[in-house]
Amino acid sequence: MPELPEVETVARGLRRALLGARVEAAEERFPGLVRGARERLAELPGCAVQNVQRAGKFLRLSFRGPDREIPLWLHLGMSGKLLVLPAAAPFAPHTHFLLRFTDGRGLRYVDPRRFGRVAVGGPEGSGPPVPGAEPLEIGAEDFAALFWRRTGAIKGLLLRQDLLRGLGNIYADESLFRAGIRPRARSLSRPRLHRLHAAVQSVLREAIQAGGSSISDYVGADGARGWFQVQHRVYGRAGRPCTQCRGVIRRVIVAGRSSHFCPMCQRP
Repeated sequence: MPELPEVETVARGLRRALLGARVEAAEERFPGLVRGARERLAELPGCAVQNVQRAGKFLRLSFRGPDREIPLWLHLGMSGKLLVLPAAAPFAPHTHFLLRFTDGRGLRYVDPRRFGRVAVGGPEGSGPPVPGAEPLEIGAEDFAALFWRRTGAIKGLLLRQDLLRGLGNIYADESLFRAGIRPRARSLSRPRLHRLHAAVQSVLREAIQAGGSSISDYVGADGARGWFQVQHRVYGRAGRPCTQCRGVIRRVIVAGRSSHFCPMCQRP
């Protein structure tokens, strides 16, 4: 599933490509895909793309007309892609939603596994709930307060979107490695939580700079793959040597997810 760096990369690509583009038509190609105030799709023609933002793992596209603003929320699910393509480009299988623009381009939502979603906000700009703090905006003390004395393994807590939105399996593993904390660690001290906060932010910023991690279907809005996967130090490296010591990367299950760590570099 695309995580915060991948979704941020897509958001930045869409902003560069689409700001000011005017909608000619909106087409739901898979019945039942669009949720929310779906009748407002009919209001999109004539509206221009005003902004593209990320909130956790959601994308919010804002459209402005002469007397209205319409927000469109998108979640890429497990395999979703948003591609900006010329109108004449062949349609990929599983293209489930399409925005046509007056300049001859289209924004195509492709999702083979159909776990993603599209939702139209109401008149007040409402949309899907995106609880939790933004990892790149939260300060060290507020971050520590989120997890201080909270029960459960730290890896599972990091994946809770009601606490910290946008962080997923890959970047939780990489952050815990950099902070020297094992995925099953509990009751972390404030100094260790401060180290984890710094690790989360550095990992996410580096991953965004690299365009995210392309380990499965993920590509950016221009179809380019990310390359942060070549910098993974533990994720997906079970049985391989640690990049920092002579240890061997192990894989365990935490909160129902595969979790990777170095038993020598990371303490319980």
